[in-house]
Amino acid sequence: MSSPLVSVHVDDLMRRVVLQREEKGNALVPEMYEQLIEAFPRDPGPRERLAILTSEGRIFCAGVDLHHLQERETAPSPSPFEEVLAAMEAYPLPIVGVVQGPAIAGGMQLALHCDFVIASDTAPFGMSLAQIGIAPVWRVAKKVVDLAGPTLAREIFLRGDPVSAARLAEVGAIYRAAPVAELESVTNELVARLVANAPLSLRAIKPLLVRLLDGPAAPHADVDALVQAARNSADAKEGMAARLEKRAATFVGA
Repeated sequence: MSSPLVSVHVDDLMRRVVLQREEKGNALVPEMYEQLIEAFPRDPGPRERLAILTSEGRIFCAGVDLHHLQERETAPSPSPFEEVLAAMEAYPLPIVGVVQGPAIAGGMQLALHCDFVIASDTAPFGMSLAQIGIAPVWRVAKKVVDLAGPTLAREIFLRGDPVSAARLAEVGAIYRAAPVAELESVTNELVARLVANAPLSLRAIKPLLVRLLDGPAAPHADVDALVQAARNSADAKEGMAARLEKRAATFVGA
């Protein structure tokens, strides 16, 4: 049996998802889609606080493998790759993307569908679709416009040339750009902060933000219920007390 192209390891509090097609720049092939969808379940373990998405090798992800893209004359709607992005948004906890190298096309989309992106400041992000004669689907285009803004989105899509992580960080499209030697320490600092937060709050805030970014007309009664449950929880009382008493809070997920 061949080894998976996407590995998943879950410890007590954190899920780590790793792209493992290093020899091909972690370019995405069909069998990786199902593995990625399974990597981000809608109902993670009750003690989980976050997921980290990273990859092996020099390249974060070179996008969809063009050999497979050429073989597919028409794409279903939603495409399997769109289903991956939907699974990442539906995963109810924060996803931290750690981008050590180029994130191109589908690789850029994987990164931007994380809640936090920590990238090497020299890592190029690009959507060279216009340069190979294709165009982005709605979900892909909307994500770039929402995060990068209309002017930079035009450059990313219409020029098609990569932009640096440092530039994306300047406009707030990603969380942090740092020297590659500092990626681990910056990631560990963020993870420590997220792990210390109240789990019910995290599980309410993530879908709340996703729904708000979809637009004010999107249904949100279920998200409101999650928010209210977090506000009424014992953890909320503990968190407020701990802040007032200037001590670390002890959260139990209830």
